[in-house]
This record gives sequence, C-alpha cells and structure tokens, in this order.
Amino acid sequence: MGSSSTEVSTIVKNWREHPPASYSLKIHSFSQFENSSSSSDDKYQSRLFSSGRYKWYRLIVYPKGNEKDNGSGFISMYVEIDSKSLMVFTPPTEVFAEIRFFIYNKKENKYFTIQDVEVKRFNALKTVWGLQQILPCDTFSNPENGYIFEGGQCEFGVDVIVSLPLTNWEVLSYTEKFSNSKFSWAIKNFSELKENVLTSKSFSMAGKKWFLKLYPKGDSRADGKFLSIFLCLDDCDKPKDDEKISVQANFRVLDKHFFLLAVNFWYNEQQLGGGWFEFLSLPELPKVYLDKEDALKVEIEFKAVSATKYSPII
Repeated sequence: MGSSSTEVSTIVKNWREHPPASYSLKIHSFSQFENSSSSSDDKYQSRLFSSGRYKWYRLIVYPKGNEKDNGSGFISMYVEIDSKSLMVFTPPTEVFAEIRFFIYNKKENKYFTIQDVEVKRFNALKTVWGLQQILPCDTFSNPENGYIFEGGQCEFGVDVIVSLPLTNWEVLSYTEKFSNSKFSWAIKNFSELKENVLTSKSFSMAGKKWFLKLYPKGDSRADGKFLSIFLCLDDCDKPKDDEKISVQANFRVLDKHFFLLAVNFWYNEQQLGGGWFEFLSLPELPKVYLDKEDALKVEIEFKAVSATKYSPII
C-alpha cells in the first residue's frame, strides 16, 4: 500500500480593523502607480522604516505581480532588511521576524491581511521575504470590491514583528551520583529525652547544606501519636524568591526490622523542610525501633537533587 502526504499551508488570511503598525503606504492614483513602477522593474520600494532595534530596508510592492517569483496576475509584496543593520553586531547577526501584509478595503472599512505564519530568518544571504500571490489583480482593481476607492486611492501596509533575542530561560538539571549519598544520625537515650525538637548536625549534599529535624514526642500536627522527621535546608542555602529545589530521598530506621519511607519534595523560599509527620508510631517505637542501648538510628539516602540555572537573575 502506498502512502501519500498532504502539504499543510502556512498562509493565513484574515480581516482586521486595526491598521498596520510598522508601515503604511497610501497611494492617491493606483493607475499612475502602476505606470511608474514599469520603469523600476515593475515594483515600488518604500522609504526606510524601523522595527525593533533594526532598520528595515523597504516595503516592496509589485502592482502587476512579481513574474520572477510566480506572482504574475497577483499583487506581490515583500519586505527587505537593510544588510548594513545586520553588520552592526559582531559577528553579523540574524533577525527572526513575523511578517503580515495589509491591503485596505474601503467597502468593508477593514484591512485584508495575509501572512505566512512561519517566522522568517533574515541574514546576509537572505535579506528579502514576502508573498508573491497576495490578491488577484482583477479582484484588487475592480472598484466594486472596495480595494480601489475615491478615484484610484488605495493603501498597502506591513507589520514586521521582530523576535527579540532570548533573555528569559532556565535549565533544570539533577545530581544523581554522590560521593556519599547517605547521612546517618544516632539519637542516644531516646526514651529519656525531654526535648520536643532535635536537630542533627549539618551536612553537605549536592553543593548545599542540610540537617534533619526530629520531633521525638511527635509534631503537634500528628496528634502526638507519631514520631515526626524532616529534611531541612540550611538558611545559608535558602532559595531566592521564585526558586525551588527538588529532593528525592529515602528515610530509614536502622534496626532489625528495617523501616523505610521515601520523600519527594520541592523546597522553596517559604518551605525549607520536607518529610513525614507520621513517620513512626510512638507506642511501637520502644518495642520495635530502639536498639539495646536505647538509641534510635535514622538514615537518609539521597537519590536526586535538582539545580536550576536561569536568566535574568532576579
């Protein structure tokens, strides 16, 4: 069985009330405009105009169509960039832009617009982009259609929407290999603890400082029935506004029963800790999870930590 493909057109035609924003060419006598263009390769080149930080060379109109570009019998329109503006920067730059052409219609009191929705790349090798078949000449020149009005007047225009260089970006990466991915913490004489909150010593992982926070009598949000434990980011590595860090890790209790829970958490400026309110049942803790020396040994093993490079820096 053979296969076939249908070419999808990227040409979009529309009507709009708003006039062109980049350049307008109004003509008082289209017949004279046609005649005068015959002495300049059948085209008219407008004055220079600018868009963005670049000086565009000209709006080019072929009132009888550009025969060399398969535009015979149609209004053809192009825009050409001044190659000198490409040489302002070192190395010579490229310009990406959307181009939308306009023809005013008095009868509709709107602008017929047509564009190739693909962004065009202007460079030293390609300084001209346009459309060779914008509107049939017969359709345009018939006064009943509204493009020619008040004794031969008409208007052409163009919008050149320059795509600015990319300045807002971020690159998200993950550290998944660590020289030592584990941190262990032994809390001795656990049954005799009077403190409500304990913090471990700080440790480094993926270029940041961390510590564990443990509630031996349970966090108040866990109704005092469970041991609560959290992995916290040190204040010195606190994320800036709108920054965030992803951590994937496993919490373990090192005992003969081996208890494990995984954490997958995003840290940000307001949230510097992630973990479990209901980590271990407090009633079962002395019977199951404390060793002979009345010590609770917990361990966290890091699986992945994210890092983000971004611009602009806020």
